[in-house]
Amino acid sequence: MAIGYEPVIGLEVHAQLTTATKAFCSCPTSYGARPNTNTCPVCLGHPGTLPVLNENLVRFAARVGLATNCSIRYSSTFSRKNYFYPDLPKGYQVSQYEDPICYAGHVEIETDDGIKRIGLTRIHMEEDSGKSIHDLDVDTLIDLNRSGVPLIEIVSEPDIRTSKEAGLYLKTLRQTLVYLGVCDGNMEEGSLRCDANVSVRPIGQAAFGTKTEIKNLNSFRNVEKAIEYEIQRQISVLESGGSIDQATMLWDAGAQQTRVMRMKEQAHDYRYFPEPDLVTVVISQEQLNELREGLPELGLAKKQRFMRQYGLPAYDAAILTDDGELARWYEEACAALSQQSEQAFKAVSNWILTDVLRRMGENKQTVSHVGITTQQLASLVDAVVQGLISNAVAKEVLVDLFETDKLAQDIIDEKGLRQVSDTDTIRTLVQQVIEANPENLTKYKAGKTNLFGFFVGQALKASGGAANPSIVKEIMQEALDALVM
Repeated sequence: MAIGYEPVIGLEVHAQLTTATKAFCSCPTSYGARPNTNTCPVCLGHPGTLPVLNENLVRFAARVGLATNCSIRYSSTFSRKNYFYPDLPKGYQVSQYEDPICYAGHVEIETDDGIKRIGLTRIHMEEDSGKSIHDLDVDTLIDLNRSGVPLIEIVSEPDIRTSKEAGLYLKTLRQTLVYLGVCDGNMEEGSLRCDANVSVRPIGQAAFGTKTEIKNLNSFRNVEKAIEYEIQRQISVLESGGSIDQATMLWDAGAQQTRVMRMKEQAHDYRYFPEPDLVTVVISQEQLNELREGLPELGLAKKQRFMRQYGLPAYDAAILTDDGELARWYEEACAALSQQSEQAFKAVSNWILTDVLRRMGENKQTVSHVGITTQQLASLVDAVVQGLISNAVAKEVLVDLFETDKLAQDIIDEKGLRQVSDTDTIRTLVQQVIEANPENLTKYKAGKTNLFGFFVGQALKASGGAANPSIVKEIMQEALDALVM
């Protein structure tokens, strides 16, 4: 009988912090500078230099810890993690080991089966290494601009059970970091990097299987694909009678498979010992209270509130709250509406999710620079809800809103686009359409009631799109019903 297997997954996420300067010196952290220009004797590891702790590294780490329900240590220390690699100029990395600043937290993810809690083992502060560049047609090159950039490492408990859950956890964590303003979350530029620890065990077995660690995961898609591949690889090995070796794996995106990079080192191989040049990190309860008070509403809570407050479906709320700036923009547009109703709130969402997001994508702009203000969008929704224009005409007005600073009502008046809602005028129009289409009228009387849409369309066309569609439908129905009776 075949044995069923259960994956056990934990993620280690490194997040570069958006501090202006590095962790232990005053060099800038700006991305894209000429190689080896954002450096100094401290981050280059020159003998005799002394590090000075960046206060914002501590504040940002504690801020993330509070947002992820961690306990925060009032005092913690740095250690030296010793290993040799060409892009590590000091021969060691300043990190935290025995007493990380944050511990025992959790992140909630929204799965198809409801909310699931993923535990966090620890969040600790450290410095980044430099970057080895292998993909040029020359020998390997070293860029030390990244050396000393402040990082936090967020280590999850092995609570993740599927590759999809791993992707959801990483997306939720990234959203949290971006909402907090401590990391830009750019995986392509290396601001957010993920390693995955993967093992499998027979269903019902309490003990964990032997794990492998997958590195080089630089996108949500690669995280899910690499984990899924490794799960299936390990199951295949076990089912064929083999055993899993603890190893560090690389994800080969081209071949779509994992491959062994090296056999896994144990922690003692790094010869951790206390960093002698840095004092104990101390954070007070008063400082933690201040940081806690400054926490923003995070993505999942905001999504749930949007559904309650604005009556939005889960799909709309999820997209609008995925980006904090977009969520803020949506709420400002809703606040500017003259009619506060769920119909209007949904209309604002519809315009954002279609036309505004499309324009943002085409022009690679943020919503604040897309060319339309929240007041302008609210004026467009007001015009439709109040019956001044139809949705079709609103599309035309929107084009002008992107090009000017005018409100919708100004454009409607200038172009004579105001919708005709006068019932006598529309009744005359309806009668003309019916008289002009005797053959279709005969078919309608014979039972082909699907021609109703044809008659309405002809009336709207005859009005040049100016007639109020709802009133046209109502009067057309009355007129046709009277002729059928």
